[in-house]
Amino acid sequence: MTARMPTVAGIPHLDGRDSSAALLREGYAFGAHRFLRAGSDAFETRLMLQRAVIAYGEEAARLLYEPDRMTRRRALPVTTLTLLQDFGSVELLDEQPHRHRKAMFMSLMTPDGLGELADLVEQEWRGQLPDRRLAGDVVLFDVVREVLCRAVCSWAGIPLREAEVAVRTRQFAAMVEGAGSVGPRNLRGHVLRHRAERWAGQVIERIRSGELEAADGRPAKVVAEHRDEDGRLLDAEVASVELINILRPTVAVARYVVFAALALHQHPDCRTKAMADDEYLRWFVQEIRRFYPFFPMVGGRARTEFEWRGRRFDRGAWFLLDIYATNHDTRIWDEPAAFRPERFATWDGGAYRFVPQGGGDHDSGHRCAGEWLTIAVVERAVRLLTTAMTYDVPLQDLSVDLSRMPAAPASGMLLSRVRAA
Repeated sequence: MTARMPTVAGIPHLDGRDSSAALLREGYAFGAHRFLRAGSDAFETRLMLQRAVIAYGEEAARLLYEPDRMTRRRALPVTTLTLLQDFGSVELLDEQPHRHRKAMFMSLMTPDGLGELADLVEQEWRGQLPDRRLAGDVVLFDVVREVLCRAVCSWAGIPLREAEVAVRTRQFAAMVEGAGSVGPRNLRGHVLRHRAERWAGQVIERIRSGELEAADGRPAKVVAEHRDEDGRLLDAEVASVELINILRPTVAVARYVVFAALALHQHPDCRTKAMADDEYLRWFVQEIRRFYPFFPMVGGRARTEFEWRGRRFDRGAWFLLDIYATNHDTRIWDEPAAFRPERFATWDGGAYRFVPQGGGDHDSGHRCAGEWLTIAVVERAVRLLTTAMTYDVPLQDLSVDLSRMPAAPASGMLLSRVRAA
């Protein structure tokens, strides 16, 4: 958590040595430790032997998300990029090519489309309950990832054979789990990603050839038939990347669902309110996204020279926004270390103050296109947790290790005596 501190002139330089190992060791707390040491909301260090400025707060978010100021190319380590976005994706495009491709994703985020996905999540969730009734302890994280994989593939227009569900779930989950690490976890994520890309490429080719029929408006068909501003179909490899960039992030929402279950357990008063009040349910889901850790930072590289805080940023200069620190910034949030959904009753919706999935404008900027999808899915999941089932939470390790990226409850949230309500 970050302490209240003034914005000081200039950007302090910390850590003469490379800080990459410290970032991997400290995780989400890496920035907070150094903001306190610097007495500033920004500092300069070295990561992967390159100079980087790391900052948090509304001003830093505005700097990163100012239209066309920064590119996302070379803004993430390659080992992270190739698991979460990959080359050729919308995230690495700039200006009009980015806006044109982004419009494809935003066209999927309609109220009807999101409502249908939430309904599919509920259908799959309820379908799991009878099988789990006498299954003893259930790891919620594992079950929800499979539910979301089934639901999003159905929504996208991609039929999955029953034997295939576990394979695809494992592949999508491994990409997310490996993105914040180096070593075996990261290597496993890449191996499974390559297999998923081959499968996604086959889906694209089958739709284009007419072998696989997908209804108009289904995400898989939208991606397969999308034409960039030059009027040409996306390269099959790029199309497979973009299809995965719809499926994988939806499965990743399981992490927020598990955090929601944790909050319902640790704050039982929230359970009663969320069951009875749709508006409170929305506040609760927003507080989940603010309070719990997802990915720690997002970065950009300067496209043109500019000056900030008396420091000149040359073209290619590396800037990182600390998302976790911004969502716990005492200049924005009253008592940020407290879990209080009611704080969103008076939230002004500022695009640079609440940044769990990025800041700025959805349509023209690099803010996550799936933010509304995330909210819709987690809201429906909370409804299911509170009204569709009963369960016990046995004694377990519910700690959240902030040194592990991405973080989750250590036990994956064990439930016992699960019953359909």
